[in-house]
Amino acid sequence: MSDIVPDDKDWTWTLERACPDCGFDAATVEAADIAGLVTAYTAPWSEILARPDAATRPEPTTWSPLEYACHVRDVCDLFAARVQIMLDEDGARFANWDQDVTAVESRYAEQSPTVVADEIPVAAARLGNAFAGRSAAEWERRGLRSNGSEFTVLTLGRYGLHDLAHHLWDVRA
Repeated sequence: MSDIVPDDKDWTWTLERACPDCGFDAATVEAADIAGLVTAYTAPWSEILARPDAATRPEPTTWSPLEYACHVRDVCDLFAARVQIMLDEDGARFANWDQDVTAVESRYAEQSPTVVADEIPVAAARLGNAFAGRSAAEWERRGLRSNGSEFTVLTLGRYGLHDLAHHLWDVRA
């Protein structure tokens, strides 16, 4: 994993304008659609992980589809937990999450594509359920990331959806 350059960009700008790479436009997503879109953006991973080259990096500095899939699974779990924290405590603060450290420590490149393919729908269901059936007041609950970025449950959902959509683009699914 040492060839991967850590991604330290602040992607919160994707809440304000469409991503020029994947085309996802978070601002157009309605609250009621988030749970269903989580499923839509995670469903293709079983097919992606069935590819014979799923564990192969396209180049040494780019994650393999398997590594992206592990990240997607972990994003689903992380965001589901963050939604719950925000619902429990308005103005909640989130600890920093270093995706690159997680990839190394969790040995993404060595995980089984079959196992990860089974884990993604479970994690996606947790995330979808975290957003399903929220009241207007719950969508406005706030949370603060360790770098100072502020989210509502709605903007966290939109932000997370961009991550899911973008990683499909990354593996060209």
